[in-house]
Amino acid sequence: MPLTTGPDVATPAYDRSRITTGIVHFGLGNFHRAHQAMFVDRLMSRGEALDWGICGVGVLPGDARMRDVLAAQDHLYTLVLKHGDGSTEPRVIGSVHDYLFAPDDPEAVLAVLAAPTTRIVSLTVTEGGYFIDRTTGEFDASDPGVQRDLRNPHEPATVFGLITEGLARRRAAGTPAFTVMSCDNLPGNGEVTRRVVTAYAELVDPELAAWIAAEVAFPNSMVDRITPVTTDEDRTLVRDGYGIDDGWPVVAEPFVQWVLEDHFPAGRPAFEEVGVQVVDDVVPYELMKLRLLNASHQGLAYPGLLTGHTFAHEAATDPLIVAFLAGYMAEARPTLPAVPGIDLDAYVAELFERFANPAVADTLARLATDASDRIPKFVLPAVRDNIAAGRPVDFGAALVATWARYSEGTDEAGRPVPINDALHERLAPLAARERTEPLAFLGATDVFGDLAGQPAFTEPYLRALRTLQEEGTAALLTRLSA
Repeated sequence: MPLTTGPDVATPAYDRSRITTGIVHFGLGNFHRAHQAMFVDRLMSRGEALDWGICGVGVLPGDARMRDVLAAQDHLYTLVLKHGDGSTEPRVIGSVHDYLFAPDDPEAVLAVLAAPTTRIVSLTVTEGGYFIDRTTGEFDASDPGVQRDLRNPHEPATVFGLITEGLARRRAAGTPAFTVMSCDNLPGNGEVTRRVVTAYAELVDPELAAWIAAEVAFPNSMVDRITPVTTDEDRTLVRDGYGIDDGWPVVAEPFVQWVLEDHFPAGRPAFEEVGVQVVDDVVPYELMKLRLLNASHQGLAYPGLLTGHTFAHEAATDPLIVAFLAGYMAEARPTLPAVPGIDLDAYVAELFERFANPAVADTLARLATDASDRIPKFVLPAVRDNIAAGRPVDFGAALVATWARYSEGTDEAGRPVPINDALHERLAPLAARERTEPLAFLGATDVFGDLAGQPAFTEPYLRALRTLQEEGTAALLTRLSA
């Protein structure tokens, strides 16, 4: 049944019964619902894009809850923008009109992937969901799920197995290929997705892989909106403040950005009409975001958690952490190319405002999730570029040192810190050993490559680590800002 709302909540004014699937989206979590689905909803509210409705797909056991919540709400949900002054802006989003839980019926997913009306398949499956070997950067087929799909390619269960089989069925039927659009925080996310899909397809059928390489577009994109995990307090706000009994509302900051490479042979919605920057080259925008915003999230998380903060806005108003982030961003900026239409000084100033928004209440634990995927993608590329150019990396090395100290598992008061990382069981003993073997943590070459052998990095890293171990985080941040 549709959501019941109070009188002051914007709801879809378009006829949702006319929506047909044009986009299939894997990973229909909070970010997608606050970002891509919102942009499609904007278009539909203009009387456009009803043939670009979104069919969400879940493949993980935990996705069953999204299936149940959306089914009970006619696939509607509430998006609440939280402004820094405490005001809120609710809207019910209607662009998601169907949701399929692949374990229930994989054939239903394959049918919608093969349908000629599906012209875009998009993904937000997190940085760690692409089966990329950390050392080589290539597709890693050793994952048990991938191996299972390779043994049963016509009955797949993984995201990339489903996408590849959907493309195989389109090829067999003479149906043009859909475009595959990654919206994950990965450098060159379209190129990464192309590499994964074609490598998987090569193992299934080399002729199919060649067809995919020739026919399927994988546009790069840059996405940005701080979207925390939904809490019970958010559900209460939506229920008591707006009269909406929503099982899974989404809250987000007001800021939103999407820079998208214009490479869609099968067509696309008119995203540029509703605020998306459709460009020829995403790379400058992507590097700006990854090396300033995403890297600074890491710079908030570990000093903040070590010193007892819980939320991003707490850390972002701690003068020592603010000074550290300013120093880190100043160090990273020389590694960026010119970004067309962007004033970097204004962009950095806006980042600090966004981080300090208390209404969003983003947790440092969320920012620290999957650090072993994020640090190598967000922080280390700028470190390497600076080393190659002969520039100092004191702040980048210190950031990595705070991650090493955090990986020991306790804050400076001896309290356990929340750690959610696929490599934590292997990294934690290395972090603990750094008390006697100072470069043990950097010995994880699948994360750090050869940085342990580069004095330009290890010297500032060891200085930072010693200060953390002997004097604490505040002393390190004070020394860096002196």
